[in-house]
Amino acid sequence: MNEACTPPHDRERSGAFRTAVYPGTFDPITNGHIDIIERGLHLFDRIIVTVAVNVQKTPLFTLEERCAMIRECFKHAGTQVEVGFTDGLIVDYALRHNARTIIRGLRAISDFDYEFQLALMNRRLERSVETVFLMTGFRWIYISSSGIKNAARCHGNVSGLVPEHVERALQEKFAR
Repeated sequence: MNEACTPPHDRERSGAFRTAVYPGTFDPITNGHIDIIERGLHLFDRIIVTVAVNVQKTPLFTLEERCAMIRECFKHAGTQVEVGFTDGLIVDYALRHNARTIIRGLRAISDFDYEFQLALMNRRLERSVETVFLMTGFRWIYISSSGIKNAARCHGNVSGLVPEHVERALQEKFAR
């Protein structure tokens, strides 16, 4: 039987279970991120949303808060969406979790240059791990975590751009 026609539970037993890693700082997770994950689930059996610890950034939310917000978004996804974190190389993390694909979202041409360089470096570090680019859905193309934080910091309305529990968390962080 063709692997694409094999039910997911049979692919898992046969070792053909397709796992991808979707890394980011997710500070905070946005509806654009969620769109990429949901669309990625059409391509992969399981996605590990991986909060990448970047020492060059000072996050608004702690690692634990970010992981909890992501888990809340996908609490009904069962084992299809897992949440993890790493402060190391994403290709090493992917290999440790039997993932052979890294998902990256692209909003605009400006994202591509940076993402292309990352993909090439990851390919150089580990040839068995591929990078797949997914275009952000049109309705989310202008959204970024930085933009969301800036709007929330100035008490702007971010409803509809992030899940409700994330909106509440932002309001709590920026309460006067």
